[in-house]
Amino acid sequence: MSFGEEAAAYERGRPSYPPEAIDWLLPPGAQRVLDLGAGTGKLTVRLVERGLDVVAVDPIPEMLEVLSRSLPQTPALLGTAEEIPLPDNSVDAVVVAQAWHWFDVQRATAEIARVLRPGGRLGLVWNTRDERMGWVKDLGNIIGHEHDPLNDEVTLPATFTGLERSRVEWTSYLTPQALIDLVASRSYCITSPAAVRTQTLDKVRELLRTHPALANSNGLALPYITVGIRATLA
Repeated sequence: MSFGEEAAAYERGRPSYPPEAIDWLLPPGAQRVLDLGAGTGKLTVRLVERGLDVVAVDPIPEMLEVLSRSLPQTPALLGTAEEIPLPDNSVDAVVVAQAWHWFDVQRATAEIARVLRPGGRLGLVWNTRDERMGWVKDLGNIIGHEHDPLNDEVTLPATFTGLERSRVEWTSYLTPQALIDLVASRSYCITSPAAVRTQTLDKVRELLRTHPALANSNGLALPYITVGIRATLA
């Protein structure tokens, strides 16, 4: 629930998702899609742009308020992965962006199976910073290095079949202030003591001022690796 404190920073700083990664998650012919753990709507926007009938669910009112300002016509419902406020067999796909690790997996997968139509798809997606680039690795030294959540850690029950994994490399372009917002919106930064939080953000500002690739730059190129999982309800 701590994300509510930094919903605006989350929206300003967090990246979107590359089109090919989103298309890979969705089943052919999908019409009604649940964005579960939708947050401020980073993925929801991209789904709506595709002409899909989208419903967003998240447990944090402040996050949904930001989402609804961008997407006033999209249903935005308070709820959790463990108690989804939708009827049985009501969606063609459930997508989860950057949120699976917050779920009680056993309860969540049962609920997802309940709301999915037979043959429906579950799609999971994460953005991870590509730390092979010098300054991005230096950023990781300050705020903690990225960890690919799909390294054999995600398993699904037998009710989901045909599990596949994907990987897309791309670049997000952002301002120096957006990088500050990105760090400020991370859960560990939000929940840190005020002194630790201030120190972390000051170190990021120092990196922006002093790193040869960043100093005096108004725009940053932040490389990402988007990893995904998809599986079909048996």
